[in-house]
Amino acid sequence: MDAAPQDFTRVLSSMCTVPHQDARDAATAFLADNPGDPATYPTVSQLEDEVVGMLGEITNLDEPRGYVASGGTEANIQAVRAARDLADTDNPNVVAPQSAHFSFPKAADVLGVELRLVPVDDDRRANLDAVQAAVDADTVLVVGVAGTTEFGRVDPIPALGDVAADADALFHVDAAWGGFCLPFTEYDWDFADAAVDTMTIDPHKMGRAPVPAGGFLARDDAVLDALAVDTPYLETTGQATLTGTRSGAGVAGAHAAIDALWPDGYRENYERGMANARWLVSELRSRNYDAIDPTLPLVAFDLPVPEFEALRERDWRISRTASGEARVVCMPHVTREMLDGFLADLDDVRAGTTVSVREC
Repeated sequence: MDAAPQDFTRVLSSMCTVPHQDARDAATAFLADNPGDPATYPTVSQLEDEVVGMLGEITNLDEPRGYVASGGTEANIQAVRAARDLADTDNPNVVAPQSAHFSFPKAADVLGVELRLVPVDDDRRANLDAVQAAVDADTVLVVGVAGTTEFGRVDPIPALGDVAADADALFHVDAAWGGFCLPFTEYDWDFADAAVDTMTIDPHKMGRAPVPAGGFLARDDAVLDALAVDTPYLETTGQATLTGTRSGAGVAGAHAAIDALWPDGYRENYERGMANARWLVSELRSRNYDAIDPTLPLVAFDLPVPEFEALRERDWRISRTASGEARVVCMPHVTREMLDGFLADLDDVRAGTTVSVREC
């Protein structure tokens, strides 16, 4: 095979990153083990239990339940599924901010649940009044986001938890990307800060585990019990996961990454990412681009279409938000040198597009 894997030296929009070397090695070693059948593969099953415990420590959940999922999409679907199945209604709905990940429309479609997306406030966080207005007796789940994928914002998690409790609904926090940054901030976001029932937190994002390695956490056994199905032909007689057979690579890689980096390595990742994000915003503003203040290591800024396309033609992997801003995620592989190169190309293409416009 002549194909080569992605070179990350110009990747600025992805929430995946270069895995830690220990995680890469562990993933290779456990590639063929199947944590979906823990009785047959007890070693990787034990590692998965330990990963859940590690994620519980990161999110301040004393007795965590859960498993290593394929990613945030699976974990979010599982949260909706458990909430639907635990509720006593024939017309379940889920209330989430418009900033919620696109996995929630997928979940609603697959599970036959109404999804009510409500507006965000001026700071692009969930609007509490709008959430309260959307909740009713058939609401089975309220969703908050701790690190939105487009702007890196953190919703008012404790207040949303109160809304869910008042509605007798479960409360899910999607911290897929933000969960490995937020322990080093002053935000209230985890199981100790709010009445959180379930959470998504992905080691394969800021956690530097190999893909796929997501995390699904629950406070109570009832959630996992609601998800469980019988598996009579396996050595293990029940299974609460969605995907069934899974490679042990994600489990072992997540274990190795967290073991190597929690907490000091993750603190360093976060602080370096935030420093890069703030520096990039300052540089963009000095060039008269409208850049949004970062709250986590993610920068969104207005970028004219010709400049955006010209940067893409130079192989910069950048993307846009739904409202059109260019988006740069300061992941662990993103260095100041990379950002300097990006800005140099931005200056070059801006000069070229300005000349082209004048010539027209």
